[in-house]
Amino acid sequence: MTDTVERRAYLQLHLAMLLFGFAAILGDLIHLSPTVLVWWRLLITIFSLILVVNVLSEWKKTPKVLLLKWTGIGAIVALHWIAFFASIKLANASVALVCLATGSIFTSFFEPVFDRSRLKLREIILAILVVPCMVMIVSDLDVSLINGVWAGLASSALLSLFGVLNKKMVHLGQPMFITFIELASGCVLIGLFLLFSDTSSVQLMPRGLDWLYLLLLAIGCTTLGYVLILYSLKNLSAFTISLAFNLEPVYGMILAFFLLKDASQLSWTFYLGGSLIILLIFLDAFIQKKMSRNNS
Repeated sequence: MTDTVERRAYLQLHLAMLLFGFAAILGDLIHLSPTVLVWWRLLITIFSLILVVNVLSEWKKTPKVLLLKWTGIGAIVALHWIAFFASIKLANASVALVCLATGSIFTSFFEPVFDRSRLKLREIILAILVVPCMVMIVSDLDVSLINGVWAGLASSALLSLFGVLNKKMVHLGQPMFITFIELASGCVLIGLFLLFSDTSSVQLMPRGLDWLYLLLLAIGCTTLGYVLILYSLKNLSAFTISLAFNLEPVYGMILAFFLLKDASQLSWTFYLGGSLIILLIFLDAFIQKKMSRNNS
């Protein structure tokens, strides 16, 4: 691999993380409830994916049992997004993003359950170290924002569960088709929920700039983000990709600091606690990489 190809792959990867982080900013700007917002995001995204995925061809050669499993995983990712945007609405983008940074902690507990492996001491220590960081985050947080923290942690747990389950499925089909099925199923399930719910007091249709923000969220921060990840996967290691995902909350919090009014609601202990969590996640990733090299 040439230096030019590698640099392009790194650029694609970091642009994808920047787009994923920007999703939180757009979520703050869109004047829709979290459930309706996610439904529109999924709807626009699946239509954009049709342009890059041969849906009919992939559908015909995919076993129905796999489609059913991907549908279940799609429900999880839809719930993750609802919880994530609920965290933004209940608190702000920075709170939602710093909670998202705890994902590796949840993964360390989910993986042994689904892989039937033992819980690692390193991961237990990491989870314990995160606790005082979370205490720092919420210590000076306004009481009105606490529900946003709980929603953010639920979002992080759901994303970790999605990642653990999806890792087992991603090699069983074409990645973009799997993404299409998961997002389409999430869209249908949310649509059914809205259909049979009392939505008389809920704004269902976007208005004004909400349309522009939704298009940016769905096509830019979702479809383009996924495509960039898949392209970078061709030239970068899985470790590099997984490490880069920890940059999503970093980029997002930087954007929120400058583009939104989050800083006026948050204290220095919030940013210190969030920074320490992100530092711990990166440190854990490097220790894990070093241990795997020593064992090989």
